[in-house]
Amino acid sequence: MDLTSQIIWLFVLAVPISCISWTVTHEEIFREPREWCVKHSKFDRTIWSRKAFYLFTCEYCFSHYVTIAFLALCDYKLLLNDWRGYILAGFSLVFMANIYMSLFALLRQAIKKEKVEIEKIENETESEKLSN
Repeated sequence: MDLTSQIIWLFVLAVPISCISWTVTHEEIFREPREWCVKHSKFDRTIWSRKAFYLFTCEYCFSHYVTIAFLALCDYKLLLNDWRGYILAGFSLVFMANIYMSLFALLRQAIKKEKVEIEKIENETESEKLSN
């Protein structure tokens, strides 16, 4: 694969990795299993068990495992055609996926802030109407 194709694959493969990682570690659909994992990551007796459960609560940690699955699925290598290409691809994909997740988190935060500000303005306007 030429360098341009490898770079395109890097940016494209990071999208589903970040989507899966974010969804499992943040979204409501996985809330109950995530809360169960959080409980076990804090209170289990052995360090191995706590760390294993923590993997499902941290988007950065979880993205490593999702990346490994995608590397196996897509046979993607970066720059080198041997095992070193897998390592480079793996860490590069994790890096890009986490940039995407960080940008998404900032976007969600900005949207949430705007909603709160709009609600505050609406409440103030409604209070003014009632007092007049």
